[in-house]
Amino acid sequence: MYHLYGAIALAFAIGQHGYMDRAYLSLAAPEVDRTSDAEFFGHLASKLPFALDPKQSAAWTYQIAHLRSLAAALPEAHFCLEFLIPRMGRRADLIILNAGIVFVIEYKVGARQFDRSSLDQVYGYGLDLKHFHEQSHNKPIVPILIATHAEPAPAEAVQWEHDRLARPLKSSTDGLVALIQQVSDRYASPAIDPAAWITGRYRPTPTIVEAAQALYRGHEVEEISRSEAGAENLTRTADYVAQAIETAKRDNRKIICFITGVPGSGKTLAGLNLATARQRAHSDEHAVFLSGNGPLVEVLREALTLDALAKKKDAGERSSRASEFRQACAFIQNIHHFRDDALATTTAPIEKVAVFDEAQRAWDREQTSKFMQQKKGQLGFSMSEPEFLLSVMDRHPDWCAIVCLVGGGQEINTGEAGIEEWLRALEKSFPHWQAHIPGTLEHSCQLADHVTAPDLHLATSIRSFRAEKLSDFVGQVIDGDDAAAQRVKADLTNYPLFVTRDLAAARAWLRSQRRGSESAGLLASSNAARIKPHGVFVKARIEPAKWFLAPPEDVRSSDALEDAATEFDVQGLELDWACLCWDANLRRGAGWEKLRFRGTRWETVSDPTSQAYLANAYRVLLTRARQGLVVFVPEGDPADSTRPPGVYDAIYDFLLSCGFTELAAAVQHKSIP
Repeated sequence: MYHLYGAIALAFAIGQHGYMDRAYLSLAAPEVDRTSDAEFFGHLASKLPFALDPKQSAAWTYQIAHLRSLAAALPEAHFCLEFLIPRMGRRADLIILNAGIVFVIEYKVGARQFDRSSLDQVYGYGLDLKHFHEQSHNKPIVPILIATHAEPAPAEAVQWEHDRLARPLKSSTDGLVALIQQVSDRYASPAIDPAAWITGRYRPTPTIVEAAQALYRGHEVEEISRSEAGAENLTRTADYVAQAIETAKRDNRKIICFITGVPGSGKTLAGLNLATARQRAHSDEHAVFLSGNGPLVEVLREALTLDALAKKKDAGERSSRASEFRQACAFIQNIHHFRDDALATTTAPIEKVAVFDEAQRAWDREQTSKFMQQKKGQLGFSMSEPEFLLSVMDRHPDWCAIVCLVGGGQEINTGEAGIEEWLRALEKSFPHWQAHIPGTLEHSCQLADHVTAPDLHLATSIRSFRAEKLSDFVGQVIDGDDAAAQRVKADLTNYPLFVTRDLAAARAWLRSQRRGSESAGLLASSNAARIKPHGVFVKARIEPAKWFLAPPEDVRSSDALEDAATEFDVQGLELDWACLCWDANLRRGAGWEKLRFRGTRWETVSDPTSQAYLANAYRVLLTRARQGLVVFVPEGDPADSTRPPGVYDAIYDFLLSCGFTELAAAVQHKSIP
């Protein structure tokens, strides 16, 4: 039993040093034969967060039997069973470290074919290790899909990517040993220290969709946050808010907590973490995540529904789409629906804890009153959206808590009030509420009852693993400072930024970069009316849930590269690879000139607020790609007065001066990452 206790001791050591139990079981090949089936099952089952069901038991029975044959044939190998892939919130069935190569094995027990989704799944595991697991950055990684009842797969040549990640291979159960030996003999690398590899830092950066799915499944924020500093920051914030809520419950007080953060610091992730944590530990509070971002709500609800259905199916449980969708809708709500429900009654809502995403985008008094009177028949309505939402939660006779997530610099809608409106509403109408604010808001807070808490500011960026400074670069571009943009671009060595006059070339580049379940898509400003001759129709509305979540073969998906999403569709969401189609509504003169297309011609935008919205639209669009971006600037047409070539040439030249590289030149010199 010493060998198994050694594996257990390793797992405990990992936990004590701040690492999660990445593998349910980790052991060397000689230890496999000395471990009984009962010992395997006992240790694996002890790690499960739920009861061992017959389907999982059957899968482990099959895999353990196969593991014995693998260990006998690969005496120098090390095996990790049920290895956590944090960004995806899943576990790879088996990792084999052999001959200096990381083999990622996914079993599909009972499968008779190698379907696309399963190949993408195991490829995704390999991508996750390559990008986010520091001990795997420079290691060759070979994903392998096993369909246990498939006909023996024909021999395949290994296709290596530039970063030493192989395209996924297909194998039968009986053929796996020969496949691993063949790859090991040809591509052997320096030996991997199993203990160092397992305990190496894992720094994932999930998309907000992946984060929502993982948190909804019960994973902790520490498992899916990119950096140790970022996870620590998020944990401190969550702990502070949790303690503030508990104190409010004890003292029958009403509190509001404002969370700010640097760009990419994970404010929405913090809100989702808070809401899911309260739901798990205090279901009677009915904690809810509220957002006025309709596409974000639609995409997250659909993603949680699909993920829950898939999880139940894998576990052999039955569930209906309607049931899972209702649960997702109870957790993530559109703030406007929450508001409308409150208009229909004067009773307190069921929710005791409400997390408001992008709270600074709530409407001011003028916009809210206009909407309420014209659209809802609420004559004489004279409150701003923050004041009304506070009044709704204030109906609770005892205690309640509001958490406001505060962003900035991306206001794109008329009537967005900013965080000052929340503070004004508190001072005017709700002085009995206690406000918890970060130091970043201290200067604008005149409330008598407030607590300043440094832990409410997220100071560490956990944005794209390739582009921590992308926001800085985009900021300089939008500010029109090409020299400053060039300086920041020097630090974006792993984030490709291209510009092209050829949309077909941009599409080809996106398709060449996308791997596994990675996403790609076309983006354009909502008023980019004159890229229509290139087949990009911004007035044709997309279906956000389909655009972000449908498989590549679905023509409605972003990966089809047919329909462009606008700033209203993608704010708060991300793609891996993107092409931004840049039109003449933001053009170069002495600086940036802002225009809108009306009827048959371009008109100058003179209102400062509208100018800011247009600039912010491009700011949003330029920061949606996690791994790389290409900008398409049309050539224009001298015969069309709405598409003057000189205007587009000036945009193109300025982007080059900022540090964008011409795509055609990069292809010719094979310098594309």
